[in-house]
Amino acid sequence: MQTDQAQKPYNAINLSKKFELFSEQWLPKVVAELNDYQFKIARIEGDFVWHDHPETDEAFIVLEGELRIDFRNGAVHLKASEMFIVPKGVEHKPFAEKEVKLMLIEPRGVLNTGHEGGERTAQNDVWI
Repeated sequence: MQTDQAQKPYNAINLSKKFELFSEQWLPKVVAELNDYQFKIARIEGDFVWHDHPETDEAFIVLEGELRIDFRNGAVHLKASEMFIVPKGVEHKPFAEKEVKLMLIEPRGVLNTGHEGGERTAQNDVWI
């Protein structure tokens, strides 16, 4: 008898095709999981909210565009093909002058706004 894993095809995840499936901004979509970590893609433009993640680091990988991540004592500027890891507990605020396509890597269940809440809080575990 075959297991479910043996019946699954081996398919690459095409990020460009995944981005074609949605246009809304600031609503990350899960494309894969690795152990307890999720790989999420998002379109963002404009200013986000100040927030932190007390329990975990957060990885930002810019796929297209330019992203600035503000900190209370400075900022980091990321271009396509660059990444940055925000350490756990560090307050930050992403900003994109023009639309940015990015990937986030973080544990399952992490809210995009941390404990700040508000209208920018996205639903978790939305797969695309």
